[in-house]
Amino acid sequence: MPPRSPLPPRLGLDAAWLCTEDKDGGAPRPWPLMRDWLVHRVGAHIDVDAFIAEGRFVTESGAPVRASDPYAPHTFVWFHRELREEAAVPGEVRVIARDERIVVLDKPPFLASIPRGRHVSESVVVRMRHELGLPELTPMHRLDRITSGLLLMATERRWRGAYQSMFMRGEVTKTYHAVAAIREDLALPVTVRNHLTKTRGVWQAAVDPDAAPNSESLIELERELNPAEEAVLGEGPRRGIYRLTPRTGKTHQLRMHLWGLGIPIEGDPLYPTVLDAPVDDFSTPLQLLASGLRFTDPVDGTARTFASTRELPVQGTSHTT
Repeated sequence: MPPRSPLPPRLGLDAAWLCTEDKDGGAPRPWPLMRDWLVHRVGAHIDVDAFIAEGRFVTESGAPVRASDPYAPHTFVWFHRELREEAAVPGEVRVIARDERIVVLDKPPFLASIPRGRHVSESVVVRMRHELGLPELTPMHRLDRITSGLLLMATERRWRGAYQSMFMRGEVTKTYHAVAAIREDLALPVTVRNHLTKTRGVWQAAVDPDAAPNSESLIELERELNPAEEAVLGEGPRRGIYRLTPRTGKTHQLRMHLWGLGIPIEGDPLYPTVLDAPVDDFSTPLQLLASGLRFTDPVDGTARTFASTRELPVQGTSHTT
């Protein structure tokens, strides 16, 4: 891990960092200058010479990297990336609860939890670090970009370990609700157990029928949608609101489990078919809501229960282009 960054966050986003090799082993250094090494590492994405001229690469002391600086092993360099223009994600992030240690947020669909790839400024972390004035605000668990609902955040680095460990040990009861078709021949409630795998670079997860189960979800039908709710979604089969209680937390677990039951979640762009939706198309939200969190606080031992203020079905907005 690097030392503490000499650069403050910018718009709620931490500076990126790089580090040269620990040792050169006495071999000739392939990069005579730090500038040459930076071109090798990030030159395909950044105008290194312009960054150096503007003093935008800095070392641990906060001193700017100069064009004439010789290459040095085990040297950390920090910089702020250029932020590309992103389509503004509609909807507000609601603060459900806030104290010294945690913030519980209720996010809209299409807003990424963490800055990554094409979603940087339009992420919960960047938005809410800036809005709440909490530069170390960090999510303690995962929530897909297209999923709505509750996200537990730690306010400062010192609290992260306790709350992350709580999730890793399975000590948090998470409740979701989803809209999906009603199958008259499906006996409910049902507990789905199987072995899910996710390959990096492949959009869909997969089931390994020969491996021991590593995922488990309880699926219950709460009620059928009323006519007004059906109108929000448009033409389709009879649909209902399902209560989902995952007992593990595998990638796309609930989406896979409902698809496997023959009732894929309404608005899912991956299951059963991968859809090539534009990144700025907010017209068809996934009808999946992280609706509840319950746990015993690992710091003070109090019982904590939180509920989303959002309702299903989630309404989409017009395509922005």
